[in-house]
Amino acid sequence: MSVPPQLERAHLIGIGGAGMSGIARILLARGAKVSGSDAKDSRAFLSLRAQGARIEIGQRAENLGEPSAVVVSTAIKETNPELAAARERGIPVLHRAQALALLMEGHRVACIAGTHGKTSTTSMLTVALQHCRLDPSFAIGGDLNESGANAHHGEGGIFVAEADESDGSFLTYAPSVAVVTNVEPDHLDHHGTPEAYTAVFTEFVKRIQPDGLLIVCGDDAAASALGEQAGVRVQRYGRTVTGEDDARVLDYQATDTGGRVRISLRGEEILVPVAVPGEHMALNAVAALLAGIELGAPVDGLAEGLGAFGGVRRRFEFKGRAGDVRVYDDYAHHPTEVAAQLRAVRHAAGSGRVVVVFQPHLYSRTKTFAAEFAQALSLADEVVVLDVYGAREEPQPGVSGALIADRITGAGVHYEPAFDRVVPLAADLVKPGDLLVTMGAGDVTQLGPEILAELDRRA
Repeated sequence: MSVPPQLERAHLIGIGGAGMSGIARILLARGAKVSGSDAKDSRAFLSLRAQGARIEIGQRAENLGEPSAVVVSTAIKETNPELAAARERGIPVLHRAQALALLMEGHRVACIAGTHGKTSTTSMLTVALQHCRLDPSFAIGGDLNESGANAHHGEGGIFVAEADESDGSFLTYAPSVAVVTNVEPDHLDHHGTPEAYTAVFTEFVKRIQPDGLLIVCGDDAAASALGEQAGVRVQRYGRTVTGEDDARVLDYQATDTGGRVRISLRGEEILVPVAVPGEHMALNAVAALLAGIELGAPVDGLAEGLGAFGGVRRRFEFKGRAGDVRVYDDYAHHPTEVAAQLRAVRHAAGSGRVVVVFQPHLYSRTKTFAAEFAQALSLADEVVVLDVYGAREEPQPGVSGALIADRITGAGVHYEPAFDRVVPLAADLVKPGDLLVTMGAGDVTQLGPEILAELDRRA
């Protein structure tokens, strides 16, 4: 498939980001000339450079060269020297979502949206379609454990994409199949109010092709309500759905390796194995199954693919074992995600205790949901709360991890704002048989291997 003319010589600012590196990977596979820059080196650069990308560390105007377009994400500020130079020289500037929309042209597009579960659901659908030998193109906000990649240019005429609502940029897409897993207020730093956040999903479903399909979780009131407003076909899934075309969950059983979900669909019972733990993941698998059926894949093949799904990096990712202590890493950074994941972790821990090292993400989210985070984290036995990972935000007076730690009940609580003290503290807390999970969207992901090394050293 050809490269869109606007992207024949693309320069990506922040090329190491999850979304940007995926676009670069697809462009390179299609034969485009790709350059980019980032503030620091990244493991993603190894494969991109091997494919022919020119990548500079540090951002300077002279890095631009002569691109046909400059691609940016919302995180890139107008003061960025490369973006400022592109504006001054009249070089077209595209948002990441606009570039991805150009790459989708000529494909049958499936977009997965929702406050929670979109990365996992997109990944499940991708792997299930690959198992059916349909070779989809895909762009995901995480690396598949099967391939280690977050994006791929396929030859199957299907494009599967995670649709990010955080900045409203998913309104650029016009999918023929759309999934909305749930809708719960988040990213209020951008949207401002819960009502505005919900409204952007209403606009998203209006973007579905007239002959397309909207798939929503019927157990989530806000997601289900979108189906009432959609001007396209709607299919629901969940325990509470009753429509003739809906996928009703009859039963979920946890297993040692994940779980099994049994559904009723158009008068037929289907058993779907899920290779990752938690009923929330089983619901994601059902959504992926429905989207795959709509895209023309066989039910049996999709179910087999879902059973073989190996997970996504940072989604309850096993990091290793030190003696009888298992260590995992998870991206959960919203109270609902934290609670759902800890319920799954509890089953995986068996008779052992659950120890969580949690790093709040964004000052605005911490301030808004401190009580909800505390309630979710109370499901663990021991909790270490780090200070806030600010990401794109400046610190707010009085907002720290202590807002959450001070509200946790029913668990041992340890607030540790000093990042370098977390590893020995976590090593002190765990006992043989425990399951420890590092959790959050920031650099807490670095700590799992360090905790394992410290436990090995002590042993």
